[in-house]
Amino acid sequence: MLSPIIRRFRTIAIAEGISFLVLLLIAMPLKYFADIPEAVKVIGWAHGVLFIAYWIAAIPLFTKLKWDAERIVGLGLASILPFGTFVLERKWLR
Repeated sequence: MLSPIIRRFRTIAIAEGISFLVLLLIAMPLKYFADIPEAVKVIGWAHGVLFIAYWIAAIPLFTKLKWDAERIVGLGLASILPFGTFVLERKWLR
């Protein structure tokens, strides 16, 4: 059974990854090709909140679960690469 800390982080990581893909694949094309900049404003704001929540939820992984520095780097890369949080979820959180 997964720790509540990992479960919480996993949920936020998946939501953050989805918001990033929606921002890149839907909102940005709407802004640049359909001249609807509001899409980026709304989705970008939601993604920003989830990105911050991602890092706040990661703190207990390092303090309570004693994850090493390699995983800090991995979390950082996963948060800025498309599909990164999904790879992270498969590799470390299951």
